[in-house]
Amino acid sequence: MAKKHKRTDSGARRIEELIGPLRVPPGTEVDLAKDFDPRYKAHLKKRESAELLRTGVELLTEYQAKLAAQDTYGVLMCLQAMDAGGKDGTIRHVMSGMNPQGVQVHSFKVPSAEELDHDYLWRYAKRLPARGDIAVFNRSQYEEVLVVRVHPEVLGRQQLPPSARRRGIWERRYREINRWERYLTDNGFKVVKIFLNLSKEEQRARFLKRIDVPEKNWKFSAADVRERRYWDDYQRAFSEMLSATSTAWAPWYVVPADRKWFARICASAVLVHTLMEIDPRYPTVGRKARKELAVVRRQLEDEAPKGAPRDPYRAGRRSGGHGDHGSEA
Repeated sequence: MAKKHKRTDSGARRIEELIGPLRVPPGTEVDLAKDFDPRYKAHLKKRESAELLRTGVELLTEYQAKLAAQDTYGVLMCLQAMDAGGKDGTIRHVMSGMNPQGVQVHSFKVPSAEELDHDYLWRYAKRLPARGDIAVFNRSQYEEVLVVRVHPEVLGRQQLPPSARRRGIWERRYREINRWERYLTDNGFKVVKIFLNLSKEEQRARFLKRIDVPEKNWKFSAADVRERRYWDDYQRAFSEMLSATSTAWAPWYVVPADRKWFARICASAVLVHTLMEIDPRYPTVGRKARKELAVVRRQLEDEAPKGAPRDPYRAGRRSGGHGDHGSEA
């Protein structure tokens, strides 16, 4: 047991060393262009990435099972990025080993008429995870201070009363989102936020690949290219958002996204770190329940067919096998 504990401590330190430089300290004034390099890759090499990502996925699988069994905490991971930033691929790779019953991924597109008839956080609140689950927002509540800010006409469609459209709306929304996330964390729902930081040149290259490779044509949208005209506006909006909404209870991580392999490792590490902080445990049963289990064990052992071990699992363990006979795990 002590050896396992040491291994966990070592892994936790390595993860903290990896993601520490990516965390936005609360109160920091961020300038994306100066403070974060989209091509940063720490000390890692691409050939190491497959093993590291596999380790991350294995840890996520382990922690997810404990999170679900404990049924006390939930996790919300928010992903933001410019178009072609790699959100879909990050989700696919990071979540690859997890039980789909405990993970929900929600993408937020243009709001519907019903959604516009409610407050701007309503559609996000509807998709929050249950206790024991992990929810991933592919775009999130932060669209309300990003695309809505860059395109004022979108704000005009939100049917706000005149008083809500006054000067200072963005500062007010930052405060409201911060308070909402604090409310969630106070109630057992951990919020972790990842911004995939893509360079303008890498976005251009990815758009061209979507045109050049027929199998990727379906991913290309002329609207995405039109949005490139607002690149500087988005960079300013992202910088201010990161400055105003990275909090002690819901920090932002700026993940370099020009190298997809590194972005996936970092996203996995951020989520593992979040689960390590929760430290979910399998529930333990009381004395009365253990006595009931002992009675049921004897009944099942007595039903063993002639020549079969009374307890296949224990027999397999004693013989040096895995003891997986009859298991669906």
